[in-house]
Amino acid sequence: VQLQASGGGLVQTGDSLRLSCVISGRTISVLSTGWFRQAPGKEREFVAGLAWSGGKPYYADSLEGRFSISRDTAINTVYLQMNNLAPDDTALYYCAAEPPRPSYTRTYSLESTYNYWGQGTLVTVSS
Repeated sequence: VQLQASGGGLVQTGDSLRLSCVISGRTISVLSTGWFRQAPGKEREFVAGLAWSGGKPYYADSLEGRFSISRDTAINTVYLQMNNLAPDDTALYYCAAEPPRPSYTRTYSLESTYNYWGQGTLVTVSS
């Protein structure tokens, strides 16, 4: 399974951006997927997750309402829509995936949950 993230760039405070993650090697209808980010000098943190069955997405508490995860199974792509961006959102954003497990509803925010990772796409928000 390979993941290719794209869509990052330099934006201004208040702007929106949509990241894409194209997955190959397995259909995303049998993969749980997530987005993580790592800001300069900080540890990688969970952003959003979506179980293989679809349904209710999961978000980091501080980001719910501004960020939205979705997927298009027809083109095997997962998206992260980011609105009202702020300088604190500056980070390298990673998409990740794992085979379906019932435990995902409890473990979606853990890096160790995900077997497959993309290379990251850089988002820089200027003030």
